[in-house]
Order: sequence, then structure tokens, then C-alpha cells
Amino acid sequence: MTVQDHAPAPSSATQAPADTVPAMRDVPIGLEATGTRTEFDSMGKVEVPADHYWGAQTQRSLQHFDIGGDHMPKEVYRAYGYVKKAAAIVNSRAGRLPQWKADAIVKAAEETIAGDLDEQYPLFVWQTGSGTQSNMNVNEVLSNRAIQLLGGTLGSQQPVGPNDDVNMGQSSNDTFPTAMHIAAITEIDSKLLPRVTTLADELERKAIEWMDVVKIGRTHLEDAVPLTVGQEWSGYAAQIRSCIQEIEHSRGGLLELAAGGTAVGTGLNAPEGFSQDIALTIAELTGKQFVTAPNKFAAQGSLDAMVRASAALRGLAVALMKIANDMRWLASGPRTGFAELLLPQNEPGSSIMPGKVNPTQCEAMVMISIQVLGDDAAIAFSGSQGNFELNAMRPVIINNFLHSARILGDGIEKFVKYSVSGTELNRPKIESYVGESLMLVTALSPVIGYQNAAHIAENALANDQTLKQAALASGHVTEQQFDSIVVPAALVGHGVQGA
Repeated sequence: MTVQDHAPAPSSATQAPADTVPAMRDVPIGLEATGTRTEFDSMGKVEVPADHYWGAQTQRSLQHFDIGGDHMPKEVYRAYGYVKKAAAIVNSRAGRLPQWKADAIVKAAEETIAGDLDEQYPLFVWQTGSGTQSNMNVNEVLSNRAIQLLGGTLGSQQPVGPNDDVNMGQSSNDTFPTAMHIAAITEIDSKLLPRVTTLADELERKAIEWMDVVKIGRTHLEDAVPLTVGQEWSGYAAQIRSCIQEIEHSRGGLLELAAGGTAVGTGLNAPEGFSQDIALTIAELTGKQFVTAPNKFAAQGSLDAMVRASAALRGLAVALMKIANDMRWLASGPRTGFAELLLPQNEPGSSIMPGKVNPTQCEAMVMISIQVLGDDAAIAFSGSQGNFELNAMRPVIINNFLHSARILGDGIEKFVKYSVSGTELNRPKIESYVGESLMLVTALSPVIGYQNAAHIAENALANDQTLKQAALASGHVTEQQFDSIVVPAALVGHGVQGA
């Protein structure tokens, strides 16, 4: 990047006379130029790649914040497309922005929303904490694309300027959290919730299918009284249903938008009613029930809604980790583990041990869950770092949130397809555990007393006897009594809710 002498930025706020209004042309996306072109901002001139649409502030950010390989998620920029499109529409309706300029900005914004301009948004997550550089990246790209559509000269900021026109009535401080919320809602609604719902449905289907299969329960990793496989899996389904409710509840906070608060929440330089108008327009464009945040100082000085939404993702990760771990433990074996479940065999499990197959989908889900817990820890800490009228930890929060939502959604889709749906029962093994369990003695406790029942179990273990053999040897019950009382299927309660 080369910084040259300062150049005054020509104002594009003045409307051109009607007879000089440029007509918008049908120009394909793309720049065939080579080398660099000169762009400028308030600090001076900057050389930028001639084959891209971004301008001086984007180029400065690329030099100053070339940190790691973590780029701002494209979903943020696509969400920003809705913000800029809505602002142009609102400003043109109110007569603040000429219609011909608004049309060009809207066209460029629609291309951003569609992902057609993704390569024009190269900035890193690690940048200014307000997201200013990403906001200006969008402003510059839309400005230059609009200039191209209107037959102007790229880099001139005429006839459409990045600040005066594309950013009219806006600030990074209110538009970036707005884009964050739009991106988060889009990811939740389009991918995460549908896939989590599919998982819950599949777990419930398995629970119903296996509701009458009696198995031995386990508590503290030790044998416990029986339940059915279906009851066990109904617990998994209920966990996921509860997570869905929490995600949907937290989603409500994301529907409140900061747009219109501008720099510190007061709405300076935004006309009266702008916050309501832009929120309504974004709602119309996205088909989501977005509303203006009732208090812009909270919306901009904190990121509490994002923190709460991340907490809901964390809750889902916790539930998924439990379910995935249960499945891989219950499938352990095939000869020396629990071996109650038969998971789909998707790929070889070892480069040295022939025939070995591992619970890979479960392992992937556990790793995803661990990552989500880490993402959430960073989000929660970042959320605590709001200072006065601005939380300046926004990029890391939205990056982590979208990362969590994305890997959860993708992981769940694979988990259902390649593990849950194809899981079967090893019924002979399950039945053998039921027959060998000593904890069935619990059924005798109300009849012969807890201490006598405990001694029966202890003696059976010590003498390598079956429970029935030890019970009859104790003299406390007859064979007829034992057979009528110790009936595994009668010990599992009355359905999904338990006894």
C-alpha cells in the first residue's frame, strides 16, 4: 500500500441536475484492469489493486491487520447488503438520496446479498473492534460498483460516495451490530434449527421404535435398575427439544436492531424515524420479524443478545456431547465393551489394525461440542468488555457465533445421516445384561427389606451366582415369589415419563 499526498474528497451529497443524471447500465461484475488504481480517504491517497472494487480504507486494513487466517465471515457482508439496501430505500423514499443513486446502490447491495461480490470482502476478523473497517469495506465496494453501473470512474467517489451516499444516516457503531443480528438469525433459521429439529425427530422415532426393549440402566457408571431403550432415547430427544426452545427464545433478542442509533445511540445525523423505517424495511427484505431496538444505548454499548444466543448454542453443545458420548460408550466393543448399540460402519478405523471400525461421527460431535464451549467462553468474555457507549469486541463475537452455529448445523446433519438413523440394537447382548444384572434385587426390597436384598446381591457377586440362585439360598423368598416379583419388564414404569 502506498500512501500519497492528501486529496480532498469531492462531495457526492449534492444532487446532480436532472438533465445530467447518469443512466444505470447492465455491466457484468468484474474488473479486467491490471496493476493498481488510486483511491483516497480522509487521510490521503492509497494505491489499491485495480481488479477489485474496494477502496482506501479497506486497503489500509489489509496492511495493518493481516493477522492469522481468520477472515470476517461472508455471512456478515451478505447481511450488510440488507442493511445498505434498506438504508438506500429509506433514504430515497424520504427524498434524501436521489432515486438514481439509490437504484445503483440497491443493485450493488443485491449482488452482495447473493454472494456475487464475496471476493471483494477480504478483511480479517482481527481489526477495529467496532467493525468500522468492514463497514467501510462494504461502503467502498458498493460505491465503486454503483459508479461502474453508472458509467463513472472507479476511485473518484463520484457520482456515488461511500460515506455520503452508501453510509447515509448510518455509523459502523449501529450498522455492524445490525449486520451481526441479521447474519445470526439467517444462520439459525436457514440451517441450524431445521437440522436440530430433524435430529429431535429422529431420536423420537428411535425412542418409539425401541420403547418396549428392556435394558439395564447405569448410574455412576455402575449397574442400575432396568428401563427401556426407548425411555433412554426419549431422554435424548427431550434434551434436544429443550435446546430448540432455548435457541428460539434467545432468537427473539436478535430480532432487535441497533440501526438508527448512529455513533453513540442518540441517532445523530440520522433523520427522525430512520430507525423504525430501516428496521421495517430490513424485515420486509428478509422476511424476518426484525424491529428497531427499543434502547439504542443498550444495543450499542452491549452485545447481550449475542451473548444469550451463544449461551443457547452452548446448551445445545452440552446436550449433544452427552448423547454422542452415550452412543459411543454403548457401542463400544465389539467383544470387550458394552456393545449394546450397533453404529453404522462408515469407514475403516485404523491404519494398522485390520477390521477395526470406530464411532467417528460421535467423536466428531464431541469435538464440535468442545469447540462450541470454547467459542462461547470467548463470546461471554467479549460481551463483558463493553465500555461506555460501545462494545468494541464485535468481530470476534460474530465470528465465533457463526462458527459455532455452522459447525453445529453441519455436524448435526452428518450425525443424523451417518450415525443416528442407521443405529441398531444388539438385542442378544442387551438381553444378556438384563439376565445377569444384580440390581434387579431392588424389586425384592419392599418385600424382604433393603438389608436382606443388599445381602442377596452381595452374595451373588461374591459367589458368582445368579441373582435368583442367591435369593433362593437366602431363604427369604421362594422360587414362585422371585419369579413373580423380579420381572424386568414390570420394573420400567409406565412409559416415557417413568414410574
